[in-house]
Amino acid sequence: QVQLVESGGGLVQAGGSLRLSCAASGRTFSTYSMGWFRQAPGKEREFVASISWIGGRTYYADSVKGRFTISRNNAKNTVYLQMNSLKPEDTAVYTCAAVRQKSGVSRSDEYEYWGQGTQVTVSS
Repeated sequence: QVQLVESGGGLVQAGGSLRLSCAASGRTFSTYSMGWFRQAPGKEREFVASISWIGGRTYYADSVKGRFTISRNNAKNTVYLQMNSLKPEDTAVYTCAAVRQKSGVSRSDEYEYWGQGTQVTVSS
């Protein structure tokens, strides 16, 4: 069982930056690929970024490529999402997720564990 807790959301002006964190419980964090998803009001949940459990390979949605960076610190059981050049359309609840020993996963139904989410609001 893995528990995930996000932090770092908030209100920021367009063009600004935020760094989200997702802390995971358990001693097997390094065997999980981690993903970030977001869901805006009235819209479906969408993939944002993921980082693989082996090799740390990263994957991004086209809408955030070049602006967002996902990273992980296995010693701290934490995955991060650095968000730069934020736009109003980035406003959403951001949720981290974990899947064991799979890489390059962008489909939400393949993830096994989910956090509660953190709100990110970007004002224009």
